[in-house]
Amino acid sequence: MRNSVKVLILAILSVVFVAFFLGKGLTIDNYQFFLSRRIPKVLAIVIAAIAIAASSLVFQTITNNRILTPSILGFDSLYVMLQVLMVVLFGSMSPLVINAGLNYVVTTSIMLVLAMTLFGFYFRRGNRNIFTLLLIGIVLSSLFSSVTGFFTMLVDPNEFTMIQGAMFASFNNVNGDLVYWSLIPLAVSTAYLLYLAPKLDVFWLGIDNAKSLGVDTQKVTMQVMFVITILVSISTVLVGPVLFFGLIVVALTRQIFSGYQHRFLLLASSLLSMAMLISGQWIVENLLDFETTISVIINFVGGIYFLVLLSKQKSLIRI
Repeated sequence: MRNSVKVLILAILSVVFVAFFLGKGLTIDNYQFFLSRRIPKVLAIVIAAIAIAASSLVFQTITNNRILTPSILGFDSLYVMLQVLMVVLFGSMSPLVINAGLNYVVTTSIMLVLAMTLFGFYFRRGNRNIFTLLLIGIVLSSLFSSVTGFFTMLVDPNEFTMIQGAMFASFNNVNGDLVYWSLIPLAVSTAYLLYLAPKLDVFWLGIDNAKSLGVDTQKVTMQVMFVITILVSISTVLVGPVLFFGLIVVALTRQIFSGYQHRFLLLASSLLSMAMLISGQWIVENLLDFETTISVIINFVGGIYFLVLLSKQKSLIRI
């Protein structure tokens, strides 16, 4: 089956899932109320799906490794730590905590500044091994998790409930304003990745071959890391940390579709991600009756899938 046909099928499935999600129980009397709550939720799912898929795909490209995701750099742990510190330092009734818009701007800004400061210092002195950066990310992730665990033991139990919501991905209480704010940085970031797509295609030949073909690998890597930081910040602040979802989506995309062009892979992985997230949330709400969250399912399935990839695709590990 041709790739174009597969993409068309994914697009149709995504539209069908969106229709099921939006249309359940709608009547002439209640459609305004339900749509006002469901449309922001669907948009949040779409934004998170595109951001996670795109960031994971290009991250694997620049690391030349198909089992890594941006979560290895500690973005998820950093987000949770920032939420905990805001509650500890300013209290659960602080505007930084209860004002979703202010929390979104402050958290995203801090994540961007810290990430780009790290990348700036790391890439300043010539070409360095990207895997050293990944090891730094693992250490920082462990540090952030330790700080989070320490302060969660100190906070008041009532304030801990404010923190708990930030520890797991959820689409049940999405702030509509944040969704619309996220559309602009998402559009700019994905457009820039499409612009860099031809250079990213060359990255699959290896760093040395990319250099010999005239690609400034250090500059492109820095640019891609900046875009990844924006995308991960958007998805994490909007819906919470999702550890393994990017790994699942990109791996399935490469199994379903043939080809290496990033412009096509970005589209295919985004559609697959949307279909999986929307159908998963529909299952959580309608079949599981909200007894669990989608992040629990993703991490359970993703953890198993990660072990399968480790056992069957050892040749892809090039650390």
